[in-house]
Amino acid sequence: MAGVTRAPIPDAGARRRFQQRLLRWYAGHRRDLPWRRTDDPYHILVSEIMLQQTQVDRVIPKYREFLARYPTFESLARARPAEVKRTWYPLGYN
Repeated sequence: MAGVTRAPIPDAGARRRFQQRLLRWYAGHRRDLPWRRTDDPYHILVSEIMLQQTQVDRVIPKYREFLARYPTFESLARARPAEVKRTWYPLGYN
């Protein structure tokens, strides 16, 4: 592209130092969120969708409620859409 200057790519040592600083910061500042304590793809997907248009603090209780009611893809598939929508409310996508 004309007129665009690219910054040089940092060397391996600089990248490693940056990674270490970022991981140290995260260790001291991370939030304990329920979707970070699971490896269940369904639970992670539910959190990702909920978090797209809703703040974390509002998602946490709805995430727990939703998964208590629909703990699996199968239970969600069996539910009536109106019931799912009532459970999802007042998150985004209504």
